[in-house]
Amino acid sequence: MQNLYHGAAFYPELWDEEIIEQDIKLMKETGINVARIGEFAWAKMEPEEDSIDISFFKNIIERLYENGIYSVMCTPTVTPPIWMTHGHPERMYKNADGVVMGHGSRQHACTNNYYYRERCRIIIEHISKEVGQLPGLIGWQIDNEFKSHTSECMCDTCKKEWHIWLENRYKTIDNLNEAWGTQIWSERYNSFDQVPQPGPVPFIHNSSLSTMYRLFSMEKLSEFANEQAQAIRKYSKAPITHNGSFGFMIDNESLYKNLDFASYDTYANYKNYSAYISNCDYFRNVKSGKKFWIMETSPYCGGSLIGTGSPHPKGYLKAEAVSAYALGGEAFCYWLWRQHKSGCEQMHGSVISAWGKPTVGYSEVLEVEKARKEIEDIILTTELCQPEVAMTYSDRAKAFLMTEPHKGLNYRGLTGDFHRRLLSMGIHRDMLPEGNDLEGYKLLFTPFVHYISTEFLSKITAFVKQGGIWIAGPLTGGRTKEHTIHTDAALGAIEKLAGVETVYTYPIDNTGAVGEAFGVEAPLAMWSSVFKPIDAKAVGIIKGGISPGLAFITEQQVGKGKVVMLGSMPAGESGNELMKKLIDNYIQEAKIVHRYDVTEGTLVVPRVGADFKIWIIINMDGRGGSVILPEEGRDLITGEKVGKGSLEVSKYQYRIIRF
Repeated sequence: MQNLYHGAAFYPELWDEEIIEQDIKLMKETGINVARIGEFAWAKMEPEEDSIDISFFKNIIERLYENGIYSVMCTPTVTPPIWMTHGHPERMYKNADGVVMGHGSRQHACTNNYYYRERCRIIIEHISKEVGQLPGLIGWQIDNEFKSHTSECMCDTCKKEWHIWLENRYKTIDNLNEAWGTQIWSERYNSFDQVPQPGPVPFIHNSSLSTMYRLFSMEKLSEFANEQAQAIRKYSKAPITHNGSFGFMIDNESLYKNLDFASYDTYANYKNYSAYISNCDYFRNVKSGKKFWIMETSPYCGGSLIGTGSPHPKGYLKAEAVSAYALGGEAFCYWLWRQHKSGCEQMHGSVISAWGKPTVGYSEVLEVEKARKEIEDIILTTELCQPEVAMTYSDRAKAFLMTEPHKGLNYRGLTGDFHRRLLSMGIHRDMLPEGNDLEGYKLLFTPFVHYISTEFLSKITAFVKQGGIWIAGPLTGGRTKEHTIHTDAALGAIEKLAGVETVYTYPIDNTGAVGEAFGVEAPLAMWSSVFKPIDAKAVGIIKGGISPGLAFITEQQVGKGKVVMLGSMPAGESGNELMKKLIDNYIQEAKIVHRYDVTEGTLVVPRVGADFKIWIIINMDGRGGSVILPEEGRDLITGEKVGKGSLEVSKYQYRIIRF
């Protein structure tokens, strides 16, 4: 990595030559050193079918580079032009209610439609051939925010591809019927082409049908991303990404597998800074060993014709940027540079207004640029210390929970709350995709993952035997690969590893059940598994309710490590206290080094240089805070010595201490 990038989305196709010239001049003055272009410009590039001209964007990339600004070129496939869609409903996205989308907005075409995919390949190859070798081009972004507005398409093309996918997965229709248990409600199929899409029905679809269709959709989207990447690589060696998110209906782990680095968009409210940090903790692990990009965030707030967010308070944007760079980010970019004068996102925050004047966020952007210059050498000469604590994040688990949300459970919300607790306790942490290596970790949490694969459990077994501690649950392990219930044991193979028998699974909320563990009592909630220890030790016992005396927390020694089952979620303030006690207990047992005595709302990021270590300390909540330094150090911003003990950090301030 040669630079820390500070960028913005730039739409020169919307403006005349005078404004383009003004924008480039202002970008240079502001410190913007990378611009993302082209993502919505298919109609500019190909106004009529086969009438393709990329010269405008080639010229823009060259002009930006002449002014010290690099470019990320986008494929414009999210907004196909009118000639592709007019009079062709078969090419359009159809939702679960059978409504076919019209032209406009974005994501209105079906990404599985054969004609659409072929035209995508053609335009991408033209773009790559034209600009792929330009010295100003440092990266590619394919499409834009896959499935941010849509979910699974139900068109005829998708139906055909669905049947092919099913046959490849199950080989015979008898295998599918057996796996899904289709004798229930006479759902049995005689051939693959009889298997419906999960469209309108009087009640609820079979769980296997719904979840498999979600996984099918995710896999086909990853296939589409791979096709785009292949088209780019014919003519360009610049690295390729996509701007993903937790909130989109994609499998991030699968989608980025054949891309070169991860990037994402985030518009978390400043009050929800932990959600912002969780993105950094996850996306740096989607492509292990690669720096991530924040491809979009707002200079002050998001917005559209139907509403806006709340503007950030002064100082928060700088705290966001410094934390991203410190946590492994290479770029911090805004949507957008110049406010749109038309369309549906006129009210979205920007760096420059539509009339060319600074917006309310402009001074904050200047503060980010000042901070970038101040920390760049420090970041470039150090590496982030690997966390010893991690939690599993799985978009496939999200698909299972969407099918089976119990009482309105939301996977992103559940995992966000769990991550927030680790963050608030001063624990340096990662969020890991299921497929990531566990080398270097000592403690892994895997909550809310209905299906635990054989491969994942094998990896966990090795991790535990070598000395790791695995804490599984709640909800974890209770479903099979096909989203059915195990018939050998409630949690399948996990129970043998954990040394427990799951006696009951049921919704424990409002039954009067109270859990006692680590000296704390708290009401229990959520769909729960309650245990009879076989070889394991009961750590948390249920009092009252309909299953008193059984365990909701157990631990089992396995090799040098331990498996801990958390069968139910403690609720309320006392539940939060119990969970913190649980985490603290196993943090100490695992001998975690990277835990900091820091006030909630302030972040400590440990990094290491050739022969020194630093802490980057950032206040994220706007209330100021403090951290206990274990030894004397030096403030790399002021040059002053700082003593051992309490160090104050003011509102949204960052400090960098070298030890």
